[in-house]
Amino acid sequence: MRIAVLTFEGFNELDSFVAAGVLNRLRGQGWLAEITAPTASVTSMNGVRVQAQQPLEFANEADVVLFGSGILTRDIARDSALLARLRLDPARQLVGSQCSGALLMARLGLLGGIPACTDLTTKPWVIEAGVEVLDQPFFARGNLATAGGCLSAPYLAAWVIARLAGEAACAEALHYVAPVGEKAFFVERALGVIRPYL
Repeated sequence: MRIAVLTFEGFNELDSFVAAGVLNRLRGQGWLAEITAPTASVTSMNGVRVQAQQPLEFANEADVVLFGSGILTRDIARDSALLARLRLDPARQLVGSQCSGALLMARLGLLGGIPACTDLTTKPWVIEAGVEVLDQPFFARGNLATAGGCLSAPYLAAWVIARLAGEAACAEALHYVAPVGEKAFFVERALGVIRPYL
């Protein structure tokens, strides 16, 4: 399973790294989530510089594409040349976003008529893009999903795993990353959030 975790300049580390970390728990089953960026390296909102593992165009052939968020997403959403590099197809790909990544999905025309989850800062911009914003951490319809709030990243990753590998594999991956002493609660809570959308 090839997974593109779209990571742009000014990215939020929690969005990209948590999703990639949870998804790569299935590496033994042939899964590989990779930081995918429009340039050779990108710097996070807190100054963490990372090398891209894949170029942006990798997203066009990946099985799963997840849009991370960041402090420059609004500028990225206005960059038509950059967005033109993405030719995604929800008929054959799972496509999801974290927080302000929903704005990029909206700009690419992926959310037509589908409500979305996003962070509170990005909410007015997503509404301005013509998308209804829900007051909840996760929503999915078909092969499209959005999550709102940095710590909802495990929900987005869990949805991908449950959709493509089943609930048992999802529970196992979540159990590994869950806080000690709260593992059963964490897993059941996450599964409870995503189950209505599986």
